[in-house]
Amino acid sequence: MTDSYPIRQVSAEDYPAFTAVLGEAFLELWPPEAAAIERGVLELDRTIAAVDGTAIVGTATSYSFTLTVPGASARAAGISEVSVLPSYRRRGILTAMMRHQLDDARSRGETMAILFASESGIYSRYGFGLASWHQRLQIARGDGALRTGAALGRADSPSLRAVQPAQAQDKLAQVYATALPGRPGMLARDDRWWDSMLADPPALRDGMSPLRCLLAEDATGPVGYALYRTKPSWQDGVAVGTLRLRELIATSPAATAALWSDLLGRDLVSEVVAPSRPIDDPLLAMLADPRRAHALVTDALWVRLIDLPAALCQRRYATGLDVVLDVVDPVFADNAGRWHLHSGDPADGGEAVCERTSRPADVLLTVQAAGAAYLGGARFGQLAGAGHLRELTPGAAGRLAAAMSFDPAPWTCQIF
Repeated sequence: MTDSYPIRQVSAEDYPAFTAVLGEAFLELWPPEAAAIERGVLELDRTIAAVDGTAIVGTATSYSFTLTVPGASARAAGISEVSVLPSYRRRGILTAMMRHQLDDARSRGETMAILFASESGIYSRYGFGLASWHQRLQIARGDGALRTGAALGRADSPSLRAVQPAQAQDKLAQVYATALPGRPGMLARDDRWWDSMLADPPALRDGMSPLRCLLAEDATGPVGYALYRTKPSWQDGVAVGTLRLRELIATSPAATAALWSDLLGRDLVSEVVAPSRPIDDPLLAMLADPRRAHALVTDALWVRLIDLPAALCQRRYATGLDVVLDVVDPVFADNAGRWHLHSGDPADGGEAVCERTSRPADVLLTVQAAGAAYLGGARFGQLAGAGHLRELTPGAAGRLAAAMSFDPAPWTCQIF
């Protein structure tokens, strides 16, 4: 922590000044409605400010999340709302706040921190590795014809109905909870986060419709939903409306196909925009012509392993594993050095053990690479090519890559 700008916990009375700094740093004005929604999920005991005298000049917060990891779940600190006033940059404030947040997470027994980066070049220097990617899909009218696989029969198709999002929260939460364990990167939601997700003040609609919901149900109950907004527009007498997807979650291929088929076939809609979809979205395998889905791939969730051996033991592995890792971590000295990571056959439970060793290392890697690989979506050849990983024993990196891989790819649908 820098002596010139001490860090302290934020109180409820500080919150207006806190959001003012955040708004200035992010070049936007937070309307009262946005501040009220955020206040509903904010944990004041995890919210800090760097101060110059009595003035707040830097902000940060952490959320207490439960994160789906391969084969299990783990507690994680979700770091967010990190900002420094433009006139106070380059004074060590960000570094001091990040170290404070990481130390606080460790003291709470959280083995990792996660975040979405406003600028992707910032956080690797604090030990974060890029653990997942997502994509923005834009599909024009007429380009969304689906051609599903032979394993999906017509009789499987669920019924669809429009519902008011807030009134259907229990059904949406049921679908989400069913999908949650199956994809690394997903975050468990309590009522606070559902209230935040479904809040719909007019000031935050960006000129679009109220939040709408399409619910898919079959004989077993709800099996999928889509949250979205629409915006009508006309050009030379032709409808050129937009449908912007907020979230689509489904628990079966039939529900996935039914929801997408409805959304992509809407009257008066010239394009469907889905800003954040998994890199392996089943839609891309359902489209008759996937080239028509214009995709922009960007970085998504960054992972920082705070307690490396504990974190490596919390997830499951795709194969048995016996490897010695030599980890480079300049921030947390007790993560650095050689670790013997071994796990049994996944068919027998496959719980892992990670302990200090003096054995020769098989793989040398940075803590950033460990975070990037943690959720099962990293390509080890890419990490090695970038100098984040080096194989010291022939074949060891391949065995580690196979054990840490997971299908489906990691995805975090809730940007925080």
